[in-house]
Amino acid sequence: MKHLLPTLFLALMSTAATAQDLKPVAYTDGPQKLNGLVTDNAGAKRPGVLILPAWMGIDDEARTAAKELAKQGYIALIADIYGEGNIPTDFNSARQAATHYKTDFAAYQHRIALALEQLNKAGADPDRIAVIGYCFGGTGALEAARAQLPVKGVVSIHGGLGKGERPNGPISTSVLIQHPEADQSVSAADMASITAELNEAKADWQLISYAHCGHTFTNPAGKEYNKRMADRAWQHLLVFLKEVLAA
Repeated sequence: MKHLLPTLFLALMSTAATAQDLKPVAYTDGPQKLNGLVTDNAGAKRPGVLILPAWMGIDDEARTAAKELAKQGYIALIADIYGEGNIPTDFNSARQAATHYKTDFAAYQHRIALALEQLNKAGADPDRIAVIGYCFGGTGALEAARAQLPVKGVVSIHGGLGKGERPNGPISTSVLIQHPEADQSVSAADMASITAELNEAKADWQLISYAHCGHTFTNPAGKEYNKRMADRAWQHLLVFLKEVLAA
């Protein structure tokens, strides 16, 4: 029996590691191939979370979030917004790609809707879906709300809050905005605009500002990472998801 214990331990550790793997999901938007990732608990009907990555495309922050959400019992899928052959290689190309979708918001909303279809195909309960996004993806989370996509909640994590000159419209989903207080990419006008937009829609919303934080405060790879506030933001996210995705 003593000789079996190390083997059993290694087998259990291997199973635990495998349980945190992400699997590729190939789908298309017309001729454009898209390559997402889904947690390996796909297939069982459980609440789902769509993750919209930052402007460089699928990154370690999105991957880590997906794996951690799987531990909480969610099926998580990371969307590919740009598509195969269009992934940015530097900040300049990322800025151009993100600006395209921020300007052509209908195309952004469409790519999000396609990813939601893949999340449903992965076994997520279509009545218990949320969208979260980081940076450019945080902008996308708000676009999911504006597009009236069939989700229970959206979370914008250090996302852009502006929507240009579009008129305000209905927003029926719950909204959580996690805003780093010292984020210089979000203007006072944008803050006032999103507040007015959500209030006009009579939406269920909340905005949490995290003190002494720059733009990428939740990303351990970023120079503005603030562990204390990032940990708080994660807990706030889990509380929100538990509420809006309750059975």
